[in-house]
Amino acid sequence: MNLTLKVWRQKNSTTPGKFVTYKANDISPDMSFLEMLDVVNEDLVKKTEDPIHFDHDCREGICGMCSLVINGEPHGPKRATTTCQLHMRSFADGDTIVIEPWRAAAFPVVKDLVTNRSAFERIQQAGGYVSISTGGVPDANEIPIPKPVADEAFSSAECIGCGACVAACKNASAMLFVSAKISQYALLPQGQPERYARAEAMVLQMDEEGFGGCTNTYACEAQCPKEIKVTNIARMNREFFNAELIKS
Repeated sequence: MNLTLKVWRQKNSTTPGKFVTYKANDISPDMSFLEMLDVVNEDLVKKTEDPIHFDHDCREGICGMCSLVINGEPHGPKRATTTCQLHMRSFADGDTIVIEPWRAAAFPVVKDLVTNRSAFERIQQAGGYVSISTGGVPDANEIPIPKPVADEAFSSAECIGCGACVAACKNASAMLFVSAKISQYALLPQGQPERYARAEAMVLQMDEEGFGGCTNTYACEAQCPKEIKVTNIARMNREFFNAELIKS
């Protein structure tokens, strides 16, 4: 496959960026999208040019690092697929592919396609943990949890914190991410003692980070590689409302 890439290049968060065109030749359709970028970077290094900077880590679809907007879609055209799991057979020979970083004020560009997503970490640190002492590891069957509840908590916990929901939202809202993290604790016994304080702390931190509000366009759910449901946002709103009621 021979492709044309239009890649966003930006030196840092304070320097204006621009699209730069590159040729990606002799690309195997069995390569992942990141492997294709590796090949392009190898050619750039041989030419003593600055390689394209992008985030990656596990390349197994579980770390959430591979944050790229590909042809206007976070993580690319395949549903429930991270960038590292996207294969070049999803494109056609001769295609032009536009590659951008996440676009959100709360995710400033570090360089090229790399953005600073530490805002997510601060939100989790604000309340996304269980601080009570739970003692030793209990037997799996010691605390009865209905299977539908356990399944829903697990589905929420599948969120990898990649930020695709923010990139997809016209308001750059982080509500899908925050609500998933709130839900995974609110649904389980271990998370009950702090559930309302946790919801309040995480929502307030989310607002402080500068993320936008939710206007129910469902773009976040559509682009989420782990298919996190917007029903979590309704739960988050209830948890926050209850936290405010308890305070009053």
